[in-house]
Amino acid sequence: MKTAQEIRQAYLKFFESKQHTIIPRALLVPQDDPTTLFTGSGMQPLLPYLLGQQHPAGTRLTDSQTCLRAQDIDDVGDNRHTTFFEMLGNWSLGDYFKREQINWVWEFMTKVIGLNPNRIYVSCFSGNEAAGIPKDTESAAVWSELFKTAGIEPKQVELGTTEKGSKAGEQGGRIFFYGDKNWWSRSGSADYMPVGEPGGPDTELFYLYPEVEHNPKYGEKCHINCDCGRYIELGNCVFMEYIRVAKGFEKLPKQNVDYGGGLERIAAAAIDSPDVYKISLMWPVVEVLEKISAKTYDSHTTSIRVITDHLRAATFLAVDGVVPSNKEQGYVMRRLIRRAIRFAFDLGIEQNFMEQVVAIIADMYQADFPEVAESRQRVIDVLSREEKLFRQTLRKGLKQLDKLSEGGKLDGAAIFALYDTYGFPVELSSEEAFVRGLELSADWQKVFDGLMTEQRKRSQTAAKGVFKGGLGGHGDIHKKYHTATHLLYKALRETLGAGVVQHGSNITEERLRFDFSYPSKLTPEQLKTIEDTVNEQIKRDLKVSWAEYPTKKALGEMGAMGAFGDRYGEKVKVYAMTPDGADKPYSLEVCGGPHVEHTNQLAEHGMRFKIIKEESSSAGIRRIKAVLQ
Repeated sequence: MKTAQEIRQAYLKFFESKQHTIIPRALLVPQDDPTTLFTGSGMQPLLPYLLGQQHPAGTRLTDSQTCLRAQDIDDVGDNRHTTFFEMLGNWSLGDYFKREQINWVWEFMTKVIGLNPNRIYVSCFSGNEAAGIPKDTESAAVWSELFKTAGIEPKQVELGTTEKGSKAGEQGGRIFFYGDKNWWSRSGSADYMPVGEPGGPDTELFYLYPEVEHNPKYGEKCHINCDCGRYIELGNCVFMEYIRVAKGFEKLPKQNVDYGGGLERIAAAAIDSPDVYKISLMWPVVEVLEKISAKTYDSHTTSIRVITDHLRAATFLAVDGVVPSNKEQGYVMRRLIRRAIRFAFDLGIEQNFMEQVVAIIADMYQADFPEVAESRQRVIDVLSREEKLFRQTLRKGLKQLDKLSEGGKLDGAAIFALYDTYGFPVELSSEEAFVRGLELSADWQKVFDGLMTEQRKRSQTAAKGVFKGGLGGHGDIHKKYHTATHLLYKALRETLGAGVVQHGSNITEERLRFDFSYPSKLTPEQLKTIEDTVNEQIKRDLKVSWAEYPTKKALGEMGAMGAFGDRYGEKVKVYAMTPDGADKPYSLEVCGGPHVEHTNQLAEHGMRFKIIKEESSSAGIRRIKAVLQ
């Protein structure tokens, strides 16, 4: 039996023995990708290389990538959903393909981890006849061979024509064929892929928990993709095999493999538990919450699960430089922390508890992620400060409750205002109404739920940007803004001093945004100097080029700039912007691209670099928004 920490290391060592290079995790906040707020999958940071770029570390890669999916926040509380998780990944960039990958996944799961083969089930792609894409019989054949070696009959069942198999059920199958569920592309379906987009079939591995009874509310019959919790998906092998062309689909000249396996779910299977909160990366937090609250996990399961998940997520967001705020990543972080505090009230925890819990989380991760140890006290301070702030918010909420309940009544609109504007927990509103002898309107819950539904609809535009496999766009204007960002960074350091360090950037088709360390608001004179400096370098028509270097050399003797918090492998891509005839570049920065070839391309059609806003992003961090117009 292995702990989650041991499984993580075993996985990396296993694929290292298969000639894979171990690469560091990417930040939870993607750099230069405006399509998403967070790194939501293990493959997301590798997508440029899966789409054709050459990776400095070679064609075989492996890592353990921390991920955050804020859209799952309302599902947290059951035995398997979390907003924060680790994805064990390995990739083949035009190297090995289906047979090797499936055999290695089987070997790792059954031999290294020791999972019971009799409880493993898999799914494969059933094909798309209209698109001319065949059924993935190759993957199914490899799985069949492996099941037979374990003395298991590999019966194949077609479920592609039913709604996730809810009517067909298991049918005694071992290998199940689905349609779009087992197809990967940025568009989500082969039917809607534009010309030039790559995609391919995937095969997924599930683990059966026979003691879990099927719940009919998830469908008439159980099957491996059922949401009842009887089967849990442990991993997914994506085979990027095809490219969309005008007449249909063709095979890619280089076929890639992308594998992602959920560490928490694998660790739960290793201890034969369907409850991921009982693994070694969760249970210590559960135990400290039980101690603080004098409540048990069995009696307050949902509340303890929510707190455990949310504070793991908030801790790693803080490690990666995010601070609570009312915008974007900071808003999600604030919501996670405040939801954790709200559920702590369910446990009777009314004192500050953040420092104790965050310290436990840091203890569990700092051996394998040095950045956690390095930022330990800063992270504790960030979360503890937000906790104290929210408790002040609660006090303000109580005052507002007094105002909104004048006349001795409290309705759903008032409770929603308390929750939405002041972050005042709904449960506290109803409890306070009882304590104060206030009359709750009969339809308060219905009115509150309706207003919450409206709020969710308003926020869905932001959720649409959640990663679906695409990058922010490598079009002409994107390249120009990306290049301008380098020039802005250099101009900031020239104007404000070498203490300026990048803390994030975001590029869209309309503008660039750049966060950097600086203690005070910039003056109009400083902003004009920065703006003029960038335009001067654009006019000089610097040549933009790149080359790969050993990381220590690039960041050391070469003096290349890198983004705050980024962790790099042994080699990095360095972009230089050099004046014609000069020996030394004006700007030298570690970056993945894309860029224009000459800075004067930013001045096409008479465009100039213009700073449109300078503001505070968080304590000690300033933010500039700029356009080319």
